[in-house]
Formats: sequence, C-alpha cells, structure tokens
Amino acid sequence: LKSLGTYEEVGGLEFIYRLTNRIETTVHAPYWIEIVREKALRRNLIETCTQTVEELYDPTNDIDTCFESVEQKIFNLRSDQANDEPQEISISMDAASKLVTQQINRDLQAGGIPSGFKDLDAMTQGFSGGQMIVLAARPSVGKTSLGMNFAENAACPHPNSGRDPSPTLVFSLEMTSEQLAYRLLCSRARVNMTTLRDGFASREDARELGRVAKELKEAPIWIDDASTINIYEMKAKARRLDQRLRNKGRKLGMIVIDYLQLIQAADKRASREQQIAEISRAIKGISKDLDLPVIVLSQLNRDMEKEKRDPRMADLRESGAIEQDADIILLLHRVAMAGEAAHSGKGGEEDDEGDGHQHSGHLGNVDQIKLIVAKQRNGPVGPVNLSFIRQYTRFENYAS
Repeated sequence: LKSLGTYEEVGGLEFIYRLTNRIETTVHAPYWIEIVREKALRRNLIETCTQTVEELYDPTNDIDTCFESVEQKIFNLRSDQANDEPQEISISMDAASKLVTQQINRDLQAGGIPSGFKDLDAMTQGFSGGQMIVLAARPSVGKTSLGMNFAENAACPHPNSGRDPSPTLVFSLEMTSEQLAYRLLCSRARVNMTTLRDGFASREDARELGRVAKELKEAPIWIDDASTINIYEMKAKARRLDQRLRNKGRKLGMIVIDYLQLIQAADKRASREQQIAEISRAIKGISKDLDLPVIVLSQLNRDMEKEKRDPRMADLRESGAIEQDADIILLLHRVAMAGEAAHSGKGGEEDDEGDGHQHSGHLGNVDQIKLIVAKQRNGPVGPVNLSFIRQYTRFENYAS
C-alpha cells in the first residue's frame, strides 16, 4: 500500500489492524451464497428478457412459440432447474437400483399409477412418470369413458389400495366440464343416466349420487374444457397447476387429454401431418418435463372396419409420429363392430358405446370389450378383456 501511495488513503495502520479482526468463517457462507445466487438470478432474468424482446421483434417467430419459450425459461429460473448438463450414470443407476429393490420387496410404490384394471396393470405395472400413453379407438367405442375411468382411479384410489390420491388434470376439448362431471358422477355412483334424465331415479339412487358428489368434490381432479387450445397453452396450464401443488408439498400426478386430433397446432400453415407430429412431440415433452404420465385419446381411421379386422398401430389417424413418440399404445376395439358396420352401413359411428358380445344380468347389458396393448417400451403386448356396463358408461374388470 505504501509503494502504491494508498497507505494513508485506505486508513493506515489502524485499518490494517482492524482487518485482522474480521476473519470470515463458514458460519457466514449462507449469507454470501445468497448474495451470489440473487445476482446470478438477476443476470439470467435480464438475459431472458433481452432474448424475448429480440424474438418478439422478429416477425417470423410465432407468438405462441414465443410465449412457450419465455414461460419455460422463467419457470426454470424459479424452479432452479435451468441446468441442462448431462447427468452421470451413477445418479440414474441409484434411482434404478431403488426401483429394483422396491419390486423385489413387492412395494406398492414400485409401479406407476394403477389404471384400476387388474389385467392391464399386470402387463404395464401402472402408468409411470415420463410416459406418453395413447388410447385410440373409433368414434362411440368408449375411449372417453375409459379415459375418465383412468382419471377417477388415479384421483380416487380404493381405500384398501394403500395409495394416496394422484392429482389429475383433464383437458376436455370435446365435452364441457359440466357434461364430463355429470358422466363421472353417474358412472361412479352406478346410476343409469337415462333413468335419471327421465325422472325415474329411486331414493337409493339419490342417496348414492349425493354421497359420490361429496366424495368427488374433495377429489384432486381439475377439468379444463377450453375447446380451442394449442399444445403450448396446455403445457403452460399444466405447469402452473403443478407449481401451485408443489408450493403445497404435492405434485401433479397425471394428465388426460380428450382428444389429440382436436388440439390446435402453433403453426397453422404446416400440413396436418406435420401439425400432429409437433403436437405429439410436445405431449411427450410435457410427460418428461413434469415427470408424470400423459394419457392422450386419439382416433383410428376406417381401414380396420373396411378390412373387418382388429385395429393396429398403423390405423392411428393422420401421423406416424404418434406411434413413434408413445411409450404405450392402447387400442380399444368392439369385437363385433366390423360386422355391425357391414350390416348397418353406418360404419359404427351411430352405435352407442358397447360391443356385440352382450350379457344381460342384474347389472343390465354388460359388453365384452377388447383392449389391445399394441406397443409398450418396457413390457409385453397383447389383448386384455374389459367389461363395459352400458347404462353406467363404465368399464370394469372382465369376468366371463
């Protein structure tokens, strides 16, 4: 300091003696770390805002894509998840070893969210985080009913299952939230909707509807019935709900989308096949980013009806990207549908949900429905039988 001519300027010998009494220890580390963290967040936020301004001034950038980009970046900053560096296999191996141990010990938490159907769960071990599950069928076969059964079984597990309810978000692009809630209420209460609409419900039905309505009010189910929504708006809504739940010590458990062909693409100038491919990739991205299963309903084309055969993956409408992105593909099939279509000339679209294999009993008309596991990345494929109870629009485990 003397050689620099600043000895007296800094305070001389008195200041130097004072410095020796200010030795920092690890006790002060959290305070200094918080300063560094706050300054880093400010710099990153400034950088994000600057990039956003530049993107918005570029007329070639789609506005929905810009919204998604800035929301994703800010979400990452808030969640401290901005680190996209590759991960050592040791970290992944620890998680895999934990799963193996749970499976060996037959731990209930080892699998994913149960579908509620024992034969299907035996094949899939439930629906796991990061999975995109496609449930496809022709119109009026029951894919909405089965999709809502999956949502119900996730959010309202059986009391003896040992599982906590999984918060579930349903995007209904075809039906209103009121219609969907009405169907869910009647289905869970096992009340005939036709009888109820005609005003012939019994007192027992009324009591059961009241009990189930109270039960469902407390269930962690959210329904978004926006009829015009693109995949990036969908992703943003799911992310915001997940963040709200995380602030309360929980997380979003599952998403159901009804159905894929009604989702709007961000780029409306692209071909429909490219749009479906973009939507499919984005849905897979949602499942990975939020670490939850996304069940997306989809339509099949008419080829299976013309050829009078079981559906296959190639029948997925409009794009091969769906079968590429999906981890599990479930094809719902009415066994007698092709024959009925040929006989009636209606292609099956005017029929009520059901199947040619009908059995009458105390439950009314119970139909046998074939659910084909056409693809599964980490498990077997093959058919599973389900029972469909017409008057409740409800699927149950199959019993001959």
